[in-house]
Amino acid sequence: MTTGDEAKARELLANAKALLLDFDGPICSVFAGLPASAVAEQLRVVLADGGHTELPESVANADDPFDVFRYAATLGDDEARYVEAAFTALEVEAIATAEPTPGAHALIHAWHNTGRPLAIVSNNSIAAIGVYVDLYNLNGTIDAFSGRSNSIASLLKPAPHLIFQAAENLNVATTDCILVGDSTSDTQAARSAGCRTIGYANKSGKRSRLVSAQTDTITGDMVNLANFSMG
Repeated sequence: MTTGDEAKARELLANAKALLLDFDGPICSVFAGLPASAVAEQLRVVLADGGHTELPESVANADDPFDVFRYAATLGDDEARYVEAAFTALEVEAIATAEPTPGAHALIHAWHNTGRPLAIVSNNSIAAIGVYVDLYNLNGTIDAFSGRSNSIASLLKPAPHLIFQAAENLNVATTDCILVGDSTSDTQAARSAGCRTIGYANKSGKRSRLVSAQTDTITGDMVNLANFSMG
């Protein structure tokens, strides 16, 4: 984290009235024990069981289960529902071996201690997020959950819907929120909603992608944000 990034992150966190956290990445690695590629393959099996065996190459070779889910949504409502239900079940299963991101829980507790609200804003299912929050006893520190609750793929980030939903639940304007996310879709959703962003770049290539997406500032360590939130 450069000196400029550090100063900007401090400023953004100090001025925000609410913190929005993406789930997979900033809070934990959801698929640490159950690889995302294996989940994507299981979703392709669901499509095959429904008679969809001829898939576009990009879907047939996708390691990201969201690519398969989004494709299913183009096939019809039934396909979207079946794949989303399977996806949710696999996400819930994955939580047992999900790895907390260093500093993430400290950030959640530090922010809660400031008296300002916090929401999880994620394309992952509400069910999986709820299991994780229960597992790590974080319920009392998180004020709202804005995640996937149906099979309508168009509502997910990079669409701003989940951010607007979270801000409404917190009774805070989106312009007074700061979103911490690790993908360009997080930044795109936040910009569309008028929300400022801190990018979490913990892997090679993420920083350049987040810079290109015009993320406001970037950190490679959630511990920094926890420390900044403590004042």
